Amino acid sequence: MASFFCPCPRGMEAALAEELGEIAQLSTTMKVHNQVPGGVHASGHLLDSYLMNLHSRIASRVLMRMAQSSYANENDIYDLVLAQPWEDFFTVDHTIRVDVTAVKSPLRSLEFTTLKIKDAVCDRFRDQFDKRPSVDTRAPDIRIVGFLDARNFTIYIDTSGEALFKRGWREETGDAPLRENLAAGMLRVAGWKPGTVLFDPMCGSGTILIEAAQMVQGIAPGARRSFAFEKFNDFKAAPWQAMKDAVKTNPLPSEATIFGSDISGDMVAMTRHNLKVAGIEFDIPLKQIEAQEVKPPTDHPGILLTNPPYGERIGVRGDSTMAPDEMAQAFYSSLGTTLKQRFAGWTVFLFTADLSLPKLLRLKEARKTPFFNGALECRLFRFDMVAGYNRREEAKPKQV
Repeated sequence: MASFFCPCPRGMEAALAEELGEIAQLSTTMKVHNQVPGGVHASGHLLDSYLMNLHSRIASRVLMRMAQSSYANENDIYDLVLAQPWEDFFTVDHTIRVDVTAVKSPLRSLEFTTLKIKDAVCDRFRDQFDKRPSVDTRAPDIRIVGFLDARNFTIYIDTSGEALFKRGWREETGDAPLRENLAAGMLRVAGWKPGTVLFDPMCGSGTILIEAAQMVQGIAPGARRSFAFEKFNDFKAAPWQAMKDAVKTNPLPSEATIFGSDISGDMVAMTRHNLKVAGIEFDIPLKQIEAQEVKPPTDHPGILLTNPPYGERIGVRGDSTMAPDEMAQAFYSSLGTTLKQRFAGWTVFLFTADLSLPKLLRLKEARKTPFFNGALECRLFRFDMVAGYNRREEAKPKQV
């Protein structure tokens, strides 16, 4: 049995733990353990890493733990890495890359620590085979990951390869594409499920819409890409093929429940293209329209979830003669009015790094969930647009 760590965007840990719990139901050996900042621990057979890679929409990677120990200096780390049976997993003909992250580590140089780990792996192969694997930082066959805290060092082998948010369909993006696993996590935190109406009025290259549409259609997020575990020495091709064959797509919906729009015609065209490449076979109505001008796409309320522009990105959506802060104020004031007047009964989720957003919208958030988009601190603001909220009462006839 192996121990796994699944990193994810910070703030998504509870959503990932819930998702991994659902994946564990497909296995007799997989167990989900504790959440820690930045990820979730799990355990199981090596084959369970195949399952997690195939099905997890929220994890960034699936790392398998090789060893863990306390350390005092870089030599302790070198000795622990040297003692691991790397030759059981890959050969000298595979290329490698080493990455190290640390939280409160007393060691002075992460670069030097990374070098010591690489040396230990290469020295083990040289001792046994008189040859050593080459380093490839761009497209390695095998990734080795070290993690240091104040006292302990953990060494992992990455079963994923490229980060899991790279689903294998994205050919085109806008200026600031949302990562797919972040979009999937937001859909889960928002409580969206297939069948619920979903609207993204600033859809960009379509990431939120595509994640939702793949869920509706029953497309596994890892179905269209390859993984590092396929290059392991003991890769089991038959169980892996069986896992992929076991994924059954859902019947295509008879009526539209997912809708999108964007101010940019190029973005709408890009979303259409990306939906096609992602294997979506049902219609998702898209419009070119400013977000402030949108109307609900259906008669019954649903979830509006979007990643609105902030900072310089807002410049493409407004009057270029205005200063960015004036543009943001005008844009969000107008958007707030649209939401209040037209989206009664809807639940609105806005994901942004602009923490003053509710004030700009002149709306009181029902909830704000902190997330990190890389190193950028963000919030997922929830607004409950209560029916009749801020509507003018009809003028009553005067009594004679």
